[in-house]
Amino acid sequence: MSEGQSRLAARDRVIVALDYAHPDDARALVRTLGDSIGFYKVGLELTIAGGLDLVSELIDAGHKVFLDLKLHDIGNTVEKATAAAAARGVNILTVHAYPQTMAAAARGAAGSGLNVLGVTVLTSYDDADLAAAGYAGGVTEMVRRRAADARAAGIAGVICAPTDATMVRTILGPRGLVVTPGVRPAGADVGDQKRVATPASAIRSGADMIVVGRPITAAADPRAAAERIVEELAGF
Repeated sequence: MSEGQSRLAARDRVIVALDYAHPDDARALVRTLGDSIGFYKVGLELTIAGGLDLVSELIDAGHKVFLDLKLHDIGNTVEKATAAAAARGVNILTVHAYPQTMAAAARGAAGSGLNVLGVTVLTSYDDADLAAAGYAGGVTEMVRRRAADARAAGIAGVICAPTDATMVRTILGPRGLVVTPGVRPAGADVGDQKRVATPASAIRSGADMIVVGRPITAAADPRAAAERIVEELAGF
C-alpha cells in the first residue's frame, strides 16, 4: 500500500466519470449518487458542452473534481491553463506525459492544491496501436518511460492502466499518485477498453484511485452500483 492509499477512505478512491453530452445529465447522476460518491471526472465532451460551470458547482458543493483535459501545447499555454485550473479549485488535472508539457504544468500548479497527472498510454491502446502511430516500443516500455519522466518533472503522478500499476508504483515510489481508468467490476462489459482490471485488483496492484464510468452511469441503479464498488474497496 502506498502512502497515498493509506490516507484514503474507500469512498475517496472511486472517481465517477461524468461522460455525458449535457451538464444536466451529469447533474442528475450526481443527485442520484448523493453522498455515496465524492469525486467526479469531467472530460472533454462535457467541458465543451458547458461543463466548467458544473465543475464550479461540484466544488462549491464539497465534491472533488478531476478535470480530464489531457493538455498538450506549448509550455506557456500549458502553464497558464494549469494555473487557471488550480485557481478554480480543481483537485486533479491531466496532461499528456511529454517532458516539456509536464514541466510546464508543474510550474502552473506550484503552490496550489492541484495534482497534475501525466497520461502515459490510453487504456484503449495496445502495442499495435502504438506501432500504427509510429512508436517503436510497446505499451510497457512507453508507460515505464513516461512514468519516469513524470517523476523527473515533479508532477503528482500519472494515469495508467490498472495492468501497469505495479510497475508504475515501483517507478514513482510510495508518494506518487497513481490513478487508473479501465476499471470494470467482475463480469462487466469492457467496452472500448483493452487493458482492464477489477476495482480491488487495481488497488491491490498499486493504484491510489480508480476511475469508473459506464459500470455506474449505465447501471439500472447507479447508486447501488457505486456503493458495491466502494464496499469492494473497504478492505484496503
